Amino acid sequence: MEINFYPSDKQASGNFNFGEILEKKPIGFPQDKGELRPYSNLFYWAHAWTPAERSTIGLHPHQGFEICTFVLKGSINHFDTHLNKWIKLEKGDVQIIRSGNGISHSEEILENSEIFQIWFDPDLSKSLKKPASYNDYKKDEFNFTKSDNFSVKHIHNKNSKMWMDSEDILINEYFFDKSSSANIKIENDKIHSFFTLDGEVSLKGFDFKKGDFFTVSMVENINITAQKSSKLFEISSPIKPSYKTYSN
Repeated sequence: MEINFYPSDKQASGNFNFGEILEKKPIGFPQDKGELRPYSNLFYWAHAWTPAERSTIGLHPHQGFEICTFVLKGSINHFDTHLNKWIKLEKGDVQIIRSGNGISHSEEILENSEIFQIWFDPDLSKSLKKPASYNDYKKDEFNFTKSDNFSVKHIHNKNSKMWMDSEDILINEYFFDKSSSANIKIENDKIHSFFTLDGEVSLKGFDFKKGDFFTVSMVENINITAQKSSKLFEISSPIKPSYKTYSN
C-alpha cells in the first residue's frame, strides 16, 4: 500500500481580493510552491471559501481543461460567456466547464460559502479543438448508496448524469456516523485522492482531520474508520492516463 499525506499546513495557500476569498490548494500551480504537483489527469485542486462577506472573482479565460466546481457550503453565482447569464448554485450542486477552444467565466462566492474547484486534463490535444460547453447538476440529481452507518453520494461514474471527457474519473462523497467504517475498493491501475471535508477519519494508523488531503494506491481495498461524524471527498483517477497530460 502507498499512502501519501498532505495536511492542511503543507498545502499551498492563496487568496483573492485582498483576503475576501481564501484558498488551500492540495494541488496548486507551480508558482504556489505547495508540496504536491499535478498527477494522473488531475491538474489543480483548490478549496476556497469566504471568511465573511461575498466576493467576486472577475471574468477570466480558460482553454482545454475541464473545470469542475463543487459547492460544499452556502452558495455561489456563476457567469460564463457560453451561456451569457448568471446562474446560482447551492450546497451540493456541481458545475462543469469543458473549456475547449476557449471560454471566460466569473464566480461570486456568497457569504460564508465554500467550494472545491478542480481542473481535470481531458487530453488537451483533443479538447483544444472542441467548442466549449457547460453543465450544472443539482444535488437531487445524484444517486446515493446507504448502509447502516454511512452513505455515499455518487457524483460521477459511468452511469451518472454528469458528463466528463477526462478519462476514467470516479467522484464520490462519503458521510460517516461516529465510529462507523467503510471498505473502499482501490483498483490496481488507479490512484484515489481523498479530502477530509469534516470530522476525523483513520486509516492504517494515520489520522486525517478536516482539511487534510491524502492519496492511496497499490492496494486492493482500504478500511476507513470515522472517529466522529465525518465527510470525506474522493476522486479515483488513472495512475497513467492513456494520453500525454499537460503536466507531462
